[in-house]
Amino acid sequence: MQQNNFLLKHYRLTFYFLFVVGLILSFMYANNQILSGDQTQMLFKGYMGAHNGTWIHYGNAASAVGNVPGSLSSYIVGIPLVLIDSPWSPMIFLIFLRIIGFFLIDHVIKNIFSQEIRLTFLVLYWLNPWFLFENILYNPTYLFFFAALHFWSAYKMHSSKNFWYSFWHVLSIGMALQLHYSWILLVFISLYLFYKRSLQINWYGIFTAGAVVIASLIPYFYELLNNQAISASQHKDDKGRYIGWGAVHVYPIFKALIYWVRYASFIFTNKLVLGASFEWVTSIESLQTIIKYTYRTIVFSLGALTILITLKANWYVWQQVKKTLFTRNDQNVNDKQWLLIYMVGAFFAIIISAALSPIVFNYWHLIMIFPFTLIPLLFFFDAQQKRLNKYFSNFIYAIVGYLLVINLLGMHDSEKFSYKANYTEQVTNFIGTSLQD
Repeated sequence: MQQNNFLLKHYRLTFYFLFVVGLILSFMYANNQILSGDQTQMLFKGYMGAHNGTWIHYGNAASAVGNVPGSLSSYIVGIPLVLIDSPWSPMIFLIFLRIIGFFLIDHVIKNIFSQEIRLTFLVLYWLNPWFLFENILYNPTYLFFFAALHFWSAYKMHSSKNFWYSFWHVLSIGMALQLHYSWILLVFISLYLFYKRSLQINWYGIFTAGAVVIASLIPYFYELLNNQAISASQHKDDKGRYIGWGAVHVYPIFKALIYWVRYASFIFTNKLVLGASFEWVTSIESLQTIIKYTYRTIVFSLGALTILITLKANWYVWQQVKKTLFTRNDQNVNDKQWLLIYMVGAFFAIIISAALSPIVFNYWHLIMIFPFTLIPLLFFFDAQQKRLNKYFSNFIYAIVGYLLVINLLGMHDSEKFSYKANYTEQVTNFIGTSLQD
């Protein structure tokens, strides 16, 4: 890398400046979120516990399989409210978890790759609309933290048979279980790592964490004995679904594979792109239509270009891993080899989960895998680093500028966010009505 490269000469300043930019965007997204049933379920549970002392021991309603088990959904909203009685308390706690999650992943990335690749990961993850667009108070958003904890602890277990690393690894799965049914993705990754002999297990840590998880679910099991409705689907369209339904149909697995590629590209969720109305630009419908379709054309065209890069990156890593997919390693693989093993585990996890699922996944069902879909890009850019050195700064400037524009539009004018929305007012109005009822 040329020494006159501004970004690397001021690397720490650049890194933490971009981190702060992402943090500011997180708060802006949070303030503009439009409350829907997913958020209000979380808020109701938290406020019932904090204000009325009634802690609800099951989570949000899920498709085809009833409510998510466990009390965690109530506590992660209610405990911050007990400490500071403000609608922002649970939201700030959520953002805090996302910060910790980022630095857990960053700890692994900086130990494996160069400063350039580490900075690239910061931009592609921390500033990415796939990540920031989920900065709302609903259960899948918390999965970023538990996926990061799983990833970090697995990395530590690669080289150390430590009680706490094993403890946190199992706890990350057990706590994700209490937030969303996609927790099973983490199980499949762990099983693959175990098969590949890429985990050094401290069984005391495993069993202690397992006991903690089981103990935390006791109130839920007691509730289930008295309220069978929480285990039944509330959706009429879910009748006739069963575990393994996805394996019988081609589309569920195919769609899951598309998300693996799409998460690492700039073809963002339709809720962001197609949800923009541009009524704040003009009240003339014909002009709104022109602006909308111009915006969509630009986003999808650039997104298609990044899909090609993502496919090329995945093909590059496929050439490295294809001969060793099912061979059992000795425990002396290096960190880069371990990271590839974890990535393959994540890839297999989405296929198996899609096959077992009784529903067709939407993007939020697999969102915890998003950070790991970026791994092929990191390896690809790392391999091309010498050739791309002179373009590095321009690459970062261009990506940051583009993502800032998309995020600013997404947080002000999309299906989940609006410049007209005010988080505090919405929560105050909802709680004032729901708790009285």
